[in-house]
Amino acid sequence: MQAAPVRATAIPTVTDALRAVESLLMSSGQRTARRNAWTSVLEDRRRAKDRFEAERVLGEATSVRL
Repeated sequence: MQAAPVRATAIPTVTDALRAVESLLMSSGQRTARRNAWTSVLEDRRRAKDRFEAERVLGEATSVRL
C-alpha cells in the first residue's frame, strides 16, 4: 500500500483569498488606508475596553470605602 502524496503547498485560508482579491481590486494606497483604518478601529476598541475596566475597578474601590 502506498502512502498518500504529501502536499507541498499550504491550502490558502479565507484571509489569504480575501487579500488576493483585495490586491486585484484596490491600489496599494487604498489597501494601506483601509488597513490603517482597521488598525485604528482595533485600537479604539482596546482603549474602550481599558476605560471600561478602569471604571469598574474604580467603582469597586469606591464602594468598598463607603
